[in-house]
Amino acid sequence: MKVPLLDLKRQWETIRDEVTKKVAATFEEQAFVLGSRVDEFEAQFADYCDTAGAVGVASGTDALLLALRALGVRDGEEVVTTPFTFFATAGAIVNAGGTPVFVDIDPATFNLDPDLVEDAITERTRAILPVHLFGQTADMDPLLDVAMRRGVAILEDAAQAVGALYHGQCAGRMGDLGAFSFFPSKNLGGAGDGGMIVGEDEDLLDHLRALRGHGTRDRIEYPEVGWNSRLDALQAAVLSVKLAKLDKWSEARRRHAAVYDEAFLPQEGVVPPVVLDGCTPIYNQYVIRAARRDDLKRHLADCGIGTAIYYPRPLHHQPCLPDAACPEADRACDEVLALPVFPELTGDEQQYVIEKIREFFAR
Repeated sequence: MKVPLLDLKRQWETIRDEVTKKVAATFEEQAFVLGSRVDEFEAQFADYCDTAGAVGVASGTDALLLALRALGVRDGEEVVTTPFTFFATAGAIVNAGGTPVFVDIDPATFNLDPDLVEDAITERTRAILPVHLFGQTADMDPLLDVAMRRGVAILEDAAQAVGALYHGQCAGRMGDLGAFSFFPSKNLGGAGDGGMIVGEDEDLLDHLRALRGHGTRDRIEYPEVGWNSRLDALQAAVLSVKLAKLDKWSEARRRHAAVYDEAFLPQEGVVPPVVLDGCTPIYNQYVIRAARRDDLKRHLADCGIGTAIYYPRPLHHQPCLPDAACPEADRACDEVLALPVFPELTGDEQQYVIEKIREFFAR
C-alpha cells in the first residue's frame, strides 16, 4: 500500500466544479490584482478569525515582513522568537531590518517556551513573534502578559494554524497582528503563494494596505517605500471556496489525530503530540517524537508511507542567523517525524501506518 504524506489531488476532486466556476468567472471579469474578489475574501477571512479586518498579500513570508514593518521593527531592533520553525519566520525579521533573538521551545508542545521569554527582552526588543507550530497555538496568555508589562508588540505567526483556537480565540487575533500563509500544502492552501494579515487596529491595517502597494494610499504621494505584495483575485477565488469547507477538513484531521493518539499512547518508542488545555489544534502536521527516528523514517519509506522531518536543523544553527543555546530545539530536530493526517486519509491507510510503526518497534 502507498500512503502519501499529503494528497491534494483527492481534495481537488471534491471542489473541482466550484473552484473552476469561480476561477472562470474571475477570468470573465478580467480583474486580477486586488479588486472585488480580494475584498470579498478579506471580509470572509476577517469574519472567520473574528478580527476587525484582514489584508491580503502575496505570501505568508510577506505577511510576516509587512506586519513587522507596520509594527515598527527597524535596523537592529530585536524580535524574540523560536528557533524551531520554518526559515521564513527569522528571514522576515532580518529582511525587516531586525535581529532575531532565539528562545528555546517547550519540549511538550514544540512551541515557544513562555517562561523563557521575559529574560530575553532588552531595551532593543520591539516584538515577540510566537509561531503556532503544527496547528496548535502557542501558550498565549503568559506571552500577552509579558508583552503588556514590557511594552512590546506581539505578532502571531499563524501560518500553520488557520482555525486553531486558544481558549475560544482564533489563532492570529490575540496579538497586535496575525500572519497567515496560503501555501498549497497548508490546511487552507491556494493554487500558489498567498498570505493574509489580520488585526484589530484600523490604523495598522490601513498602514499595511499602503505597504503592500509600494507605500502609497492614493498612488499620488509615497510617504515611505513599501513592497509590491498583493493577493491576486485568482487566489482569492480559490481560497473563498476552500474557506467554507475548512472547518470540516480540520475536524477530519482531528479525528485522524485521535486515532493515532489512541494507538501510540501505549506504544514504546513513540510520543504523540501534546495538546495544551484549552487549545483546539487543526493538525497542519501530526508530529511524533520517535526513538531511532531516522531508521523509522527509512522503514516507513520502504513500506510506501510518506513522512517528513519538520525541522532537520534549528534556525539558531543556520550560518546566516544568530547562534543561541536552545537544547530542546536541538533535541526536537533529532526526534520529530510527521505522519500522514490529511483530511481524505482513509481508515485502512491510517491503520497501515500504525501497523508498520508497531512492526518497526517490535523488531
